[in-house]
Amino acid sequence: MLRWIELDGLANLRDLGGLPTTSGEVVQPRRLLRSDNLQTLTAADVDALLTLGLTDVIDLRSSYESDAEGPGPLTREPRVSIHQHSFFREWRDGVGEDKYEIGDAGERPEVMPEEALPWVDLEPSVELANPISSIYLSYVLDRPDSVLSALREISTARGAALVHCAAGKDRTGTLVAMTLSLVGVEREAVIEDYAASTERVEAVVGRLLASPTYAENLRDRPMASHASYPETMRVFLEHVDERYGGVPGLVERIGWTRSDTDRLRRQLLAP
Repeated sequence: MLRWIELDGLANLRDLGGLPTTSGEVVQPRRLLRSDNLQTLTAADVDALLTLGLTDVIDLRSSYESDAEGPGPLTREPRVSIHQHSFFREWRDGVGEDKYEIGDAGERPEVMPEEALPWVDLEPSVELANPISSIYLSYVLDRPDSVLSALREISTARGAALVHCAAGKDRTGTLVAMTLSLVGVEREAVIEDYAASTERVEAVVGRLLASPTYAENLRDRPMASHASYPETMRVFLEHVDERYGGVPGLVERIGWTRSDTDRLRRQLLAP
């Protein structure tokens, strides 16, 4: 069950409440939200999000994106904490990347390249059968620090946590799929949620084309290239199953613990 939320300033906002787990529980409403870029929220939109119980925003955009876009409306709201965790490598070639393995969630020496933007054709850190699935696993390989911090902030949010990036489908889709998998949401429900962003893709791209930060990079790409295909998430999750024993095995390599999982389950599943 997909719970779309209609706001003037967002095209891809939904509440993950209602998704079923393999143990017979469900994700509770108003615990985990996902969306596209929050820059164009209206005052009424902000009020609506606060009414939903929003307390924490997990922003997966790169520093380049957030600097170019400037402070969004929710940064002026004292009741909401903003947590920024880029999923991109943000250091130049030859600076730092050879020093870090998947198990290292420590600090990285970062130097910002201009290409720290979505949809730029950077080389993924790993090659899977699906090229977009490769990028999703690369987020974890390249930025275990960001993945670990983002997961823990969802698990400790005072109210509803909202995860977003630019379009709300790739970086957001990866983190949300991992989060849902950790609390035992049924695999097909995870994939269905990921693929649902395709329903809003034209509106999402239209909004991003209005931003100088994204317009030049997006203008010549066919709309089909922005869709969220079920097979993309399926390949990603199946590879994680085969290589790491599932999402729990993957995140344990970067410092996630069973206590973290218990906390996340309480946060998302407890009535």
